[in-house]
Amino acid sequence: MQIEFQHSKKKYMADFSAPINIAIPLGAEASQVSAWHCSPPRIEPVVMGDWVGEVSRGAPVNFRNIFFNPHGNGTHTECVGHISKEWISVNRNLKKYHFMALLISVEPSIIGEDRVIMPEQLEALIACKEQPEALIIRTLPQTQNKIHIQYTGSNPPYMHHACAEVLHASGIQHLLIDLPSVDREEDEGKLLMHHAFWSDSDKLNNPRTITELVFVDENTKDGLYLLNMMIAPFENDATPSKPVLYRLLEKAH
Repeated sequence: MQIEFQHSKKKYMADFSAPINIAIPLGAEASQVSAWHCSPPRIEPVVMGDWVGEVSRGAPVNFRNIFFNPHGNGTHTECVGHISKEWISVNRNLKKYHFMALLISVEPSIIGEDRVIMPEQLEALIACKEQPEALIIRTLPQTQNKIHIQYTGSNPPYMHHACAEVLHASGIQHLLIDLPSVDREEDEGKLLMHHAFWSDSDKLNNPRTITELVFVDENTKDGLYLLNMMIAPFENDATPSKPVLYRLLEKAH
């Protein structure tokens, strides 16, 4: 199925027959991707006396509890509430779910002991594109192992906070990246990129979001897509999410 839509005075056809899921599944395996000292999620049957919520153990239904941390256990979307003194829910803050998105691949620069995405790298890759509302960053080298990495203590790559200026100038409202954070793992709590991206964090209706720990396989080409930002409706600063991409064709006038 193809659906026509318009963006920046151009008409496109979105191919809904072949969705591209860029979320990492959230499971209870020890190999589940993780960060920030988070243990793997726990998915356990409810136990009430002799009754266990598993069909395999005699119950009429499967009835399980799930314990996890949205920031450390998989693909998640966060809002300005992540750094604000006020309690702000991403579920209430995100009011639109479909966006023109640009997928780019970036090999972080080596600076001392760090690997850093620099603003000039973004400028070169975003220039002359069709005013995307969302930017998806796939870091290189790309490996299938990214869905299993235990990031804690590994000093993963991150974004230089000056990248926020490039994003603002380009009109990017939604940033998606395949790393556990846009900031350095150990930065004395400064969170420079978070604060720069939400530079007007005093505004409670700040619409921007950051989605971390996505996974874009190597067969998905850089370029423009229609993004469906699906989130779980948790009233929290962050929530598990399932961003999905749809290939685009520009429609001839």
